Amino acid sequence: EATLMDWWQHAKEATPQAQCKALQSVALLVPWLIWKHRNSCVFDNATPSLGTLIDRIKEGGSWAKAGATGLRVVLPPSWDVH
Repeated sequence: EATLMDWWQHAKEATPQAQCKALQSVALLVPWLIWKHRNSCVFDNATPSLGTLIDRIKEGGSWAKAGATGLRVVLPPSWDVH
């Protein structure tokens, strides 16, 4: 069984250099947004919602607009960040 560290090493090695920065950004952005959604549910009585979580992840496209150019490489064009 592979560990998370094994997966991460393999993912970094298998990712083309041009997309490596995007991989690192997404690997931090998505878990952080999941954590924030979880905290909202636990501490603010928000209702757990996959739709809300996905919308927040899509808002990560704002990071691309704000200058995280590596994200533009991996985000779908339909997210309007290009």
